[in-house]
Amino acid sequence: MLLFKRPAVFLSLAVFLTSLTACANVPTAKNLEQSLAADPRLKNNPTVLGQSPADKSPSGQNEPSVQLPADFPKDIPIYPNAKLEEITPASATDNRVLTRWLSSEPSNFITSFYRNQFQSNNWQILQQPTDDVEGTFEVRRNDLLVNVSIQPQSVTNPAPNQPQTSTLLKIEYVPNSTATSTTNNVPQPGDSQFIGPVPPANWVTQSPSTSETPTAQEFSDLNKAPQQIQQYIQDLAALGVFSSDTANNKTNSPTTTNQFEPGKIITRREYARWLVTANNAMYANNPAKQIRPASESVQPTFSDVSRQDPDFPAIQGLAEAGLIPSPLSGDSTAVLFRPDAPLTREQLVLWKVPLDTRQALPTANLEAVKETWGFQDAGKIDPKSLRAVLADFQNGEQSNIRRVFGYTTLFQPKKPVTRAEAAAALWYFGTQGEGISANEALKLKQTR
Repeated sequence: MLLFKRPAVFLSLAVFLTSLTACANVPTAKNLEQSLAADPRLKNNPTVLGQSPADKSPSGQNEPSVQLPADFPKDIPIYPNAKLEEITPASATDNRVLTRWLSSEPSNFITSFYRNQFQSNNWQILQQPTDDVEGTFEVRRNDLLVNVSIQPQSVTNPAPNQPQTSTLLKIEYVPNSTATSTTNNVPQPGDSQFIGPVPPANWVTQSPSTSETPTAQEFSDLNKAPQQIQQYIQDLAALGVFSSDTANNKTNSPTTTNQFEPGKIITRREYARWLVTANNAMYANNPAKQIRPASESVQPTFSDVSRQDPDFPAIQGLAEAGLIPSPLSGDSTAVLFRPDAPLTREQLVLWKVPLDTRQALPTANLEAVKETWGFQDAGKIDPKSLRAVLADFQNGEQSNIRRVFGYTTLFQPKKPVTRAEAAAALWYFGTQGEGISANEALKLKQTR
């Protein structure tokens, strides 16, 4: 039966097509012919069956339109699973290039990747995150200075099959040759490449051969410090606070290379040296408020700071004055000073505030600090530092925390302190009603 039906079907189809050909000029046939024609949009937009236009790339998204600059340094490691989102090129007033990346992987993966890359490829690590969640690397290699900022992000309304969190990655770089250029090579005010504050009209450049101590104007990288702190560094340099670095024969000291390195982490020994020098410079006319450096005949308090240590007089002097925790102050656990360890924020306040108040620190507890400062992380502050943090709040606008860190609801007590931040803390000694700044001390010095 089927054998007879199949030829009939073919015969009907042939008759139908012949009719279309014969009646091509009939409107009805014309409409029918057009309805059976291929969609002309497919000619310009060919797609694979079951594939949307967005599936042109293996990732399921269009290829990124943002491309790295042709001169992007090849030495800078790029996280494999990060997508370039934005580039902010250098300008006439800012020679830094900023690239923004986004990755769907956790921030601790990315932090671990960069830590391994920098350590294994001979980068000089000036700063690094204190944990694996977020933070900033500041590294240097040859003539390249790089900042890598890692910031975990939250996705409020994620798309289907997309991760709930992402990580923002910022890579900022600037040729180190720009930062290390001497004053003879620095563009002058009015030049298109000039960076940094305009020096005073009465400033006279000293010859390096006749200058014993680099002044603030001789630091070639002050523009890397926060603008609010740059003047603090200049005043302290003019007072000679940083000259002790050279006096102690610190061959790696920034003052011997015409750089202050404001973003570099300061060690406990450096801060102890600056603290004693700054205090004594502020009170040059008041011996009763000066800190007495220890003599080499004194028995060392800390087992890791010998009499031969160039910073022994300052560190031992602070311990004997009871200004830092030590066995002399009743802290039997503080037998080590750890001179080359990074200085933390809570230690900065603990050592400095007694020199502001010149009296015993008040009794403090966790609730009192929470109520005054409102720090969300007050519970992380060491109990030894709680009293100093509370006393610093009572100093109002002259508090060290406000001057150094500005407004903040996170104290981050274990975070290392930079050289610029340490300088900001040492710019003023005293309380809100009675004290002296480095600027005022400098004026008194010039009148003597």
